[in-house]
Amino acid sequence: MPRAAVVIVNYGASGILEPNAATVTPPADGFVVVVDCFSSADERQRIEAACRRHRWVPVLLGHNAGFGGGTNAGAEIALERGAEVIVALNPDATIDPDSLAQLVQDAAADPRALVSPTIVDGAGRVWFGGSDLYLDDGSIAGARRRAERAGRPRHEWATGACFAMSAELWSAVGGFDEEYFLYWEDVDLSRRVLDAGGSLRTLSVTAVHDEGQTHDDAVRGRAKSETYYYYNIRNRLLYAAKHGDAETVRRWWRATPRVSWLILMQGGRAQLRSIRPWRALARGIRDGRRAIVDASRRGPA
Repeated sequence: MPRAAVVIVNYGASGILEPNAATVTPPADGFVVVVDCFSSADERQRIEAACRRHRWVPVLLGHNAGFGGGTNAGAEIALERGAEVIVALNPDATIDPDSLAQLVQDAAADPRALVSPTIVDGAGRVWFGGSDLYLDDGSIAGARRRAERAGRPRHEWATGACFAMSAELWSAVGGFDEEYFLYWEDVDLSRRVLDAGGSLRTLSVTAVHDEGQTHDDAVRGRAKSETYYYYNIRNRLLYAAKHGDAETVRRWWRATPRVSWLILMQGGRAQLRSIRPWRALARGIRDGRRAIVDASRRGPA
C-alpha cells in the first residue's frame, strides 16, 4: 500500500475538525496533516492540542491562506515526509477506512488520475457524483443533468471536498492556484489535470460531507454564506480570465447577471431580506470584472 497523507485545512473550525478527523485512518503508515490558517490564539492552541492528542502533523500558518493555499502548504510537508499519495479532505467531511484505502490505492495505480469518492450528505443523498462546467456560459451542474444539457460544450471537474492524487501528478500540475482563495480552485485544478493529459475518476466508495459547517456567517435555512456567494461569483470570472479566449470571456460576462442570480438562488428567496447576498453579488461581479480587465492588460500567458 502506498504511503498517503490526508491533508485537512482548518480556519476557526476546530470543534468541527477534531471529531471528523479523529475518524480518519490512513492505510498502512500514512498520516494526517492538519493545516491551521491562523484565526485566533485560542483556536491555535486548540489545534495544537488536538494534533498532540491524535498525533497529527501540524502545519501552523500565520495567516489565512484559503483552502487552496492551506492545502498546498500541507501537501508540501506531506511530500517532504515521503507521501506517495495526497488526499485532500474538508474539515466537515469524513471517509471510512476502507473507502480511504480504496481511494489511495486507485490514485497510486493510476498516477495521472485525480480520483474522487462519491460524496453524500448527512442524510445519505448524493452531494457529488461528478460535475460539469459548461463552457458556453460558465454555469455548473451535476453529472446527472447532462441529458437536459446535451450538446453544450463542457468539461468535467472534481470537488475539492475529498479527492486523491499521486505525488507525481500533484507536483506536475503544481497543486492549487492560490489566487482563487475559496471555491473554483477545484474547477481550475481539474482543468489543469485534464490539460496535462490526466483524467478525473469518481469511485463508488463514499465520503460524507456536511456542507457549510465552516462558514459562521451563513444565515439559517437554505441560505449560503456571504463568503460562498462572493467567491463563487468572483471566481467564475477569474476562471474565465485565466482559461478562456476573448470570445469565451465575452460570453461569460454577458451571462454573469443570470448565472450570478442562479448562484444566489441556491439559498432561496427568504435570505434576500438580508443585505448580505446583495453585497456579495455586487462585490463578486465587481472583483470578477477586475480580474478580466487585469488579464486583458497582461495579455496571453
